[in-house]
Amino acid sequence: MGLRDAIKGWGSTAQERQTALPCDALVPDPKSVLVRAVDVDAPPGHVYRWLCQLSVAPYSYDWIDNRGRRSPQRLVPGLEQLEVGQRFVAVFRLAEFEPGSRITLEQRGRLLGHVALTYAVFEREHGKSRLVLRIAWGPPRVPFARELLSAGDLVMARRQLLNLKRLAERGGDGDGV
Repeated sequence: MGLRDAIKGWGSTAQERQTALPCDALVPDPKSVLVRAVDVDAPPGHVYRWLCQLSVAPYSYDWIDNRGRRSPQRLVPGLEQLEVGQRFVAVFRLAEFEPGSRITLEQRGRLLGHVALTYAVFEREHGKSRLVLRIAWGPPRVPFARELLSAGDLVMARRQLLNLKRLAERGGDGDGV
C-alpha cells in the first residue's frame, strides 16, 4: 500500500472502503472519503463502550489534542448513555448512534469544513471485533490543505484506533496491564 492509499484507507479492506455508513448521508458530495480500520480482540459491546469514551477525550496524542491531559485509561461509567447533539472529541456533535454498534459525529467549521464520521464496530469470529472509522469530508477547497489535513488525520486517527484497541483488549474496565 502506497502513501496515498494509506492516507485514504489505512488498515481497511476494499469492501470497507466501498460500504456506505451513516456519515455518507450527512456529507452527500464529499471532497474526500477516508477509511481507517483495525481488528480488536474484544467483543463488539466492549469496543462500543470505549467508543463512547470519545465524548470525554480524543484518545490519540493527548499532548496535541487534549491539552496534555491523559485520556482516561478506564471506562467512565455512564458514558454509553448517549444523546444526539452531545459534544464528542471537543469539536464534534453526536449526529446519530446505534447502541452497541456505531456512533456518527459531525461538525461544520471554517478550519476543517464539513466533516462527518462514523465509528462502526462489526463482529468477527469468536467474540472479536472489527473497528472501522469512515470519514466523509468536505474540507477546504485549497488542494494542498486537503492533502495536508488528510495526512494529518491518518496520523491522529491511527493512534486513536490503536489506543482504543489496546484499551478494549485489556478486558474489564481497562484495569489490566
